[in-house]
Amino acid sequence: MQLVVGRVTRPHGVRGELAVEVRTDDPDLRLAAGVVLATEPAAAGPLTVTGARWHSGRLLVRFAGIGDRNAAEDLRGTLLVVDSGDLEDPTDPDEFRDHQLIGLRVVGPGGEQVGTVNDVLHSGQDLLVVAGSGARSGAEILIPFVSAIVSDVDLAAGQLRVDPPPGLLDPDAAS
Repeated sequence: MQLVVGRVTRPHGVRGELAVEVRTDDPDLRLAAGVVLATEPAAAGPLTVTGARWHSGRLLVRFAGIGDRNAAEDLRGTLLVVDSGDLEDPTDPDEFRDHQLIGLRVVGPGGEQVGTVNDVLHSGQDLLVVAGSGARSGAEILIPFVSAIVSDVDLAAGQLRVDPPPGLLDPDAAS
């Protein structure tokens, strides 16, 4: 599975440096000098990072063979990707990568099917986007990815268990 670690937004200056929108939790590792990145579209790469620096809150990256603004402009909008199989597993047993969670079955405290994880959102609070099943079929359920609600993640079994507060899974029943 290809995972996006960044997106080229625009050239910076006239010597081929590019502003990159970071989409990884470890840009100093994933976008470090010497790293070779696949691209989407594939025809734009692979790209080898020759240098990276932070400037005014943005990551500026230089790639081998991109020496001027025109060459940099051709990369605008390009996604920088890595293969999930090339990533090391997290050492913390309570840490998971998005691709490990997507596709897991979600079950309630009594073992009832809640749905399947379709996505993970990272906007202040990590949220699991769950496609509901059974009585909740067709519903999109947002579940905060916190230990007080997600009590167990079993990758081997392909499921995670939730113990939601009243109203989280069925807002109409909250009253």
